[in-house]
Amino acid sequence: MDNSISKTNHINFLATKVSQDQNSLFLKERNNQDLKNVAEQFESIFVHQMLKQARQSRLAEGVFSSEAQDTFNNMLDIEYSQILSKKNNFGIAEALIKQFQPHFQLKKEK
Repeated sequence: MDNSISKTNHINFLATKVSQDQNSLFLKERNNQDLKNVAEQFESIFVHQMLKQARQSRLAEGVFSSEAQDTFNNMLDIEYSQILSKKNNFGIAEALIKQFQPHFQLKKEK
């Protein structure tokens, strides 16, 4: 009787451990994906700032310049920055992932 209770307890322990390991792996993968998404968004914002500064460095106002055109150019720059950061490798997102990856590791319970 004691042997069967011991085996049942051991099986319950192993099942709980496997479940916890699967949950831990799922959370780790989810955290990694979240970190990747945030790093890519930051890279897009950085590229947008570069485009914005480049557009502001013009020497003179155009003949057809208006606030509406400035708004359109800003929205266009946002779209360009998202496309550029996805298509080209600037290395900003990768550097952020490498820097913050250790902070997303799950702490093992003692």
